[in-house]
Amino acid sequence: MEGWRTEVSRVQLLETTDEAVAGIEDGSTILVGGFGLAGMPFDLIDALIRQGATDLTVVSNNAGNGDAGLAALLAAGQVRKVICSFPRQADSWVFDRLYREGKVELELVPQGNLAERMRAAGAGIGAFFCPTAVGTPLAAGKETREIDGRAYVLEYPVKGDYAFIAAHRADTTGNLVYRKTARNFGPVMATAATTTIAQVSEVVPVGALDPEAIVTPSIYVDRIVHA
Repeated sequence: MEGWRTEVSRVQLLETTDEAVAGIEDGSTILVGGFGLAGMPFDLIDALIRQGATDLTVVSNNAGNGDAGLAALLAAGQVRKVICSFPRQADSWVFDRLYREGKVELELVPQGNLAERMRAAGAGIGAFFCPTAVGTPLAAGKETREIDGRAYVLEYPVKGDYAFIAAHRADTTGNLVYRKTARNFGPVMATAATTTIAQVSEVVPVGALDPEAIVTPSIYVDRIVHA
């Protein structure tokens, strides 16, 4: 069924982040975990800059901070479009400049909608109605419907070709646990991408992780690199 993973593949345990991002094509859609700096997969992003894929669509909570991470990827000219909730912050000068110069596109999505659109992609849901953004410019051109006396707008899933996530620990089969608030968008992005790449602080043997603490099961993870 489209939107679901139909088979379990053995996770790749890779030595370097350059190996982890190898083969990413121009024009790919990449889901990038992180809430501001918390949980941002900096090492994978730096490797993607070295790899050089261009014309990318990046889906993330925000559009980069300072000059590192997503901001560096934007500055390298590799991003065509950003789908995010918070494109402007005090330190988002790279995105701000590129957007004003017409060098990057923006699709602004309310934060809850962004999370739910990715969750829908992972769950195989074709579309859903949501009350957020009704009556605002963000609902322009979208189907609306009244349900039980309340207006809703139709939203479609956000799928990724790749997901870049940062987890705390992984076992050798690909099960992941996160560290506190660094968890944020990582789990839902892992379900919504064709290929999920996780940078982790530690790789441990099977059985070393408490099964009750595993947040992202190995079925959603394709590549792991210790970074």
